Amino acid sequence: MIDFLRRKRRERIAAGTPDGIPCMVRHPAGAGRWRVGRVLTGPGGLRWEPRRGEPVPLPGGRATGVRPPSVKEGISINPGSRIVTCTYGSGEPGGTIDIAVMPFDLRELLEAVPQAGQDASAP
Repeated sequence: MIDFLRRKRRERIAAGTPDGIPCMVRHPAGAGRWRVGRVLTGPGGLRWEPRRGEPVPLPGGRATGVRPPSVKEGISINPGSRIVTCTYGSGEPGGTIDIAVMPFDLRELLEAVPQAGQDASAP
């Protein structure tokens, strides 16, 4: 199954469709509804782009924790996914966000959103 998903992703990239990390997001963390979208990295910086609506920039995004979904969350999102809680910004404009991804996308997300306490300049 994972090989199938990886092959489909390569096909999407080759077709020129939007890349990014497919995910579901709850913004702010712990409140609201889960919404479908993609986390995109690029020259404009890290941002979450919902399927409908305005993109949410995530300047200075840091992952503060990774966990499996609770039983209640598993009803709304895939129960096999992993939830990465992130903080972004600094001061008043900052916020928190929960990003749910499948386990095979987790490494890519954690490379895009480094864990809190890690130095960004560290190799």
